[in-house]
Amino acid sequence: MTRTTPPRPLDVTAHFPELAPLARTAVRLHPRAGAPTAAESSVGGPLLWPADEEWPSCPEHAGPWHRGVAPEDVHVGRRVLRAAWARTRPEDADLLSEEERALVDLGTKSRRIAQDGPVPMVPVAQIRAADVPTLPRPEGTDLLQVLWCPFDHPEDGYVPRVELRWRRAADVVTQLGAPPRPAVIGSDHYLPEPCVLHPETVTEYPAPHELPEELADRIEEWEQESEDEDEPGLCYQYDLAVAPGWKLGGHAPWSFSDPFPMACAECGAGMRPLLTVDGTEWDGGSGSWRPVEDAGYTGYHFLGPALDTQINIGRSYSLQVYVCERSYDHPLLQNMQ
Repeated sequence: MTRTTPPRPLDVTAHFPELAPLARTAVRLHPRAGAPTAAESSVGGPLLWPADEEWPSCPEHAGPWHRGVAPEDVHVGRRVLRAAWARTRPEDADLLSEEERALVDLGTKSRRIAQDGPVPMVPVAQIRAADVPTLPRPEGTDLLQVLWCPFDHPEDGYVPRVELRWRRAADVVTQLGAPPRPAVIGSDHYLPEPCVLHPETVTEYPAPHELPEELADRIEEWEQESEDEDEPGLCYQYDLAVAPGWKLGGHAPWSFSDPFPMACAECGAGMRPLLTVDGTEWDGGSGSWRPVEDAGYTGYHFLGPALDTQINIGRSYSLQVYVCERSYDHPLLQNMQ
């Protein structure tokens, strides 16, 4: 099933023509719960990985133990919650029984767990150029794979450390059967549920923080003037400019910090957004980016499509991955907003 972003509430370039040359294309990935295979694009699904290639791990998180949760306990707890939300019950009844609550707590509350050797990285996403023809990629490749260490890395901004792999799918003749899995992860929020993707191309404009001050001030005045006593007006950033959710390319959703230069540590060149990882598909305000096909879901219900990946970055922020404009071989940059 496709996912279709509603038309923007208005053409913002008609009010502010200066924005037109700043437009960028983004590809909303629209992850939805499913059972993807290694041959498909996915979030949290299996990766098409060569049997003779070592699976990456995080040397900074080696054994003999770490504080966290066990991945299998996370999956069990989520199954319990899905079943609980799906069943009917009296309004004054508890959502979970004591036994169910214990299972959910096991997958969410940190404790000391043994880990033999470095923690294997967790598959986060796989994107095929066959599904996203505009996928940024090195020449000769047609597959992007994203993994991360499922622990906070202070030096990266207290987010999981991301690793990227580009490859040509046809080169994977013999596939790795069962990749190693971590015995412990830092948080249940860092273990994505398997989701299939529904890529869709949209147009974005810069967040106010990235605009010339004079233009940003005029947009703010326009927002205030457009407010109605009975109904809130449009918000440029959240209704018209930057799409929420998982996406490729586009603009960064600068929010709680001012933009700062994204420069390659290897060569000093600029860095461009490659991937945005977001916990929700649309925001809790007007929901103007909520796909037409999901119009019946208005909140953040556990079973709703807005939360299918079960990922949460920080305090419901997003994680951007940037790549060098000169070379895909240069180190990536990460930023939480």
